[in-house]
Amino acid sequence: MSACVVNNPNKLCGFQTLNQVEDTSLVANAFGFLRTPLVFNPYDMPADVAITGVPFDIATSGRSGSRFGPQAIRNISTQLDWEHCRYPWDFCLKDKLKIMDCGDLVYSFGDAKSMAAALEAHTLKLLESGKTCLTFGGDHFITLPLLRAHYKHFCKNGEKLSLLHFDAHSDTYSNGSDADHGTMFYHAPMEGLIDPNRSVQLGIRTEYDKSLGFNVIHGAMANDLSVDEIVASIEKTVGDNKVYLTFDIDCLDPAYAPGTGTPVCGGLSTDKILKIIRKLTKLNIVGYDVVEVAPVYDHAEITALAAATLATDMLYLHASKR
Repeated sequence: MSACVVNNPNKLCGFQTLNQVEDTSLVANAFGFLRTPLVFNPYDMPADVAITGVPFDIATSGRSGSRFGPQAIRNISTQLDWEHCRYPWDFCLKDKLKIMDCGDLVYSFGDAKSMAAALEAHTLKLLESGKTCLTFGGDHFITLPLLRAHYKHFCKNGEKLSLLHFDAHSDTYSNGSDADHGTMFYHAPMEGLIDPNRSVQLGIRTEYDKSLGFNVIHGAMANDLSVDEIVASIEKTVGDNKVYLTFDIDCLDPAYAPGTGTPVCGGLSTDKILKIIRKLTKLNIVGYDVVEVAPVYDHAEITALAAATLATDMLYLHASKR
């Protein structure tokens, strides 16, 4: 990709700092993700992408702590904001996308049903106002209300969404409540939200039910296949269907993402995952989330940086189609 030339960085990047001066430090002004503006009345404000944090982890079955994930992802994102054109892309993200950060979802803390209802309603309002949603968890249960909102907005004529699911776990287990971070993708097909036969699960390396219809590219297979082979399999499965992309950070091997509640050895590298994300240009992706970052188990912010980098590349991927 060629180098990017920024003729007017103030115009392109809209600095959200004291006196609107560009901050190229790696530590300061870590408020909105990538120093994007914090907007607490987002529904009537113009933007292409709205970011929301969901500090929720009571649906976890392993180690808790992902409620602090959104804050950690935002804090480390200053490490990524100084590049006007993030390597290896050839354009300035903020030249192509107007991005806002809505802050964190407010709900009755400790109440999973309250969170699910509030997140679904908030997301649906964002979608109806013409915005694409990028959401930071929190544990993976948040994806179920996100799918409900995206289904209501995008699937008007009996359609179903495709799910592109990066994870160490299939999360299709039936032996739990509907407010559990391991049962969402059992309940989502039951609710008619997604079509398993047009959905892909990548990186799975725990027990899963092979009869459910998902195209499962398990961890060992994903490590052996090339990036192009994986992308081709994804494209063949989802076709031109509307896709919701959810990324559980434990899809990465614990060497690359130790800060998560249920780490599983044998995962993918950060490098390979980023290469896959960057090549998903043919997919019709309508929403994104990154979940399960638990900073208390992290070392040197490795996991938070991986999550922030993935989220940044998701934004670049989205912008590249404009």
